[in-house]
Amino acid sequence: MAKTQKFESFEDLIAQTKTPLLVDFFATWCGPCRMMGPILQQVQTLQKGRLQVAKIDTDKYPAIAGRFDVHALPTVILFKNGEPVHRIEGVQPAENIIQQISPFL
Repeated sequence: MAKTQKFESFEDLIAQTKTPLLVDFFATWCGPCRMMGPILQQVQTLQKGRLQVAKIDTDKYPAIAGRFDVHALPTVILFKNGEPVHRIEGVQPAENIIQQISPFL
């Protein structure tokens, strides 16, 4: 299940992840962002063991959002080996997300 995580640094978060990490950049006031929660939970269930999902609140961590040029919400970025490899902006069905990220898993 996608969940909010607390961490010392973003680098620690991505370094601790052995599988690709799908990061949902969101804000609590963003309606479309709330729609992504169940969608990302479905993605994680369907891709069990192939990736992990994390959520980062852009209001709490604006520097991280800025570092990865997150200007539209929701934005989902797939990190592999600590590097961003794919970006998806806006609400997408789980099937579309899986199709886009599958080459990187």
